[in-house]
Amino acid sequence: MRFKHLFFISFTLLILTSISSSAQTDKPRILFFGDSITAGYGLEKSQAFPALLQERVDSLKIRFELINGGLSGETSAGGLRRIDWMLQKKVDIFVLELGGNDGLRGIDVKDTEANLIAIIDKVRKKNPATIIILAGMQVPPNLGKEYTDAFAAIYPKIAKEKETRLIPFLLDDVGGIPELNLPDGIHPTAQGHKLVAETVWKYLYKEINTYYGMH
Repeated sequence: MRFKHLFFISFTLLILTSISSSAQTDKPRILFFGDSITAGYGLEKSQAFPALLQERVDSLKIRFELINGGLSGETSAGGLRRIDWMLQKKVDIFVLELGGNDGLRGIDVKDTEANLIAIIDKVRKKNPATIIILAGMQVPPNLGKEYTDAFAAIYPKIAKEKETRLIPFLLDDVGGIPELNLPDGIHPTAQGHKLVAETVWKYLYKEINTYYGMH
């Protein structure tokens, strides 16, 4: 009887340890899906804003795993081709940062808009409960004011139509400031990424609270 009692205690402890371990590793996931800005072009990945935000949530004891799905050179069309693969694991909060390369290449804004909407639709089809944040982008004025304005306008338009949270401009307080960008004038420095992380956090923290309010 004593042996059975000890066996039961050991078995129970094993199950509880397994459940605890599973709970610790099975965290809700935030996917940052973007291009070289998200990827942290020219820097260590640990210096890119998604990694900085992971440090922030860890310091606040918020149980979230942040995934850097940035790919340098990615366009909205490339993102649309890649998204299904990135959605193989459940995504609880989805941050979409694409379109900048489209703008630099002068791609028709209607095509960019259609691709971003298609990505959002795929995310929602995979998991209707996923919270989506759309990061607005802007392009330099060298392609003309008409194109520049039309490009910037697609982000609030999509956010309203698809009912997503909108970050008006991801590179707010960073874009166009030489000392916060690499010599190419496009990609943020390590200090620039710290400011990008602050911008994103203003919106992300609200959606993390929304997530926990739903679960």
